[in-house]
Amino acid sequence: MATITDIAKVANVSISTVSRVLNYDPNLSVTEETKRKIFEAA
Repeated sequence: MATITDIAKVANVSISTVSRVLNYDPNLSVTEETKRKIFEAA
C-alpha cells in the first residue's frame, strides 16, 4: 500500500494536495489531470 508521501512523489504534487484529493475536499481547485495522476498512483 502506498503512503501519501509515495503518491505525492509519483504524481509530482504536494502531500496536502494528495490528502485533499483523496478526501474529496469540495474547496480544492485542481485539474482533472492532477486528480487522475493521484488516483493512478494510489
